[in-house]
Amino acid sequence: MSACATAVERLAGLLQPLFHASAAAAAIVLITVLVRLLVHPLSRASARGQRARAALRPRVAELREKHGGDPERYQKELLELHAREKVSPLAGCLPGLLQIPAFVLLYHLFSGSAIGGGPDGLLDHRLFGAPLGHRYADALGDGGVFGSQGLVYLGLFAVAGAVAAFNHRRARRATAAAAVPENGGEQQVPGLAAAGAVMPFLSYLTLLTVALVPLAAALYVVTSTAWSAVERAVLYP
Repeated sequence: MSACATAVERLAGLLQPLFHASAAAAAIVLITVLVRLLVHPLSRASARGQRARAALRPRVAELREKHGGDPERYQKELLELHAREKVSPLAGCLPGLLQIPAFVLLYHLFSGSAIGGGPDGLLDHRLFGAPLGHRYADALGDGGVFGSQGLVYLGLFAVAGAVAAFNHRRARRATAAAAVPENGGEQQVPGLAAAGAVMPFLSYLTLLTVALVPLAAALYVVTSTAWSAVERAVLYP
């Protein structure tokens, strides 16, 4: 943990001539971008997997027509088809799962008062006057919604809300397309129907996350979700 804190401090030092008091915040954004670049090949592989699933739709439709009266047999044949073609309906989850360690690390770096037996110097860093270790409740208690700290959060909420609305519209279109019978009933894969019904609304959980976690972790979440929105728009036109 202390090694990671040192790395963030050094990166912030390199960025300080450009970003001054907000150098640590800029370092977090840069770290987020680097993490997303590392995960990007998996995102591209996930996009290829989705195109492969689309190519299987006629065969899935045949299975549904053949075994529609026997749901258990249909599910078995469907899973075997995906296995033979090396296509996983859940492959798209992997890029998101691999980002969790970076988020957890930032959360812990900016949540405690000490690192490695010494004071946590990262807590002294700010984003436009808002301490990176504070939460939205702290901002409300120090100046209110339109105070200097509150305005920083309003900016993050605005970005997170815009990205969530964009993702919501795309998720609704994807869910509607998957529900069309000609698509071969991909929603019949175990768990996929329930996930498809809930998925359009999950984007808005970002707003709750931004409000509850330390500002440093919130900055990571907003940057990462904005990257995801752009990435998906490019990979899933």
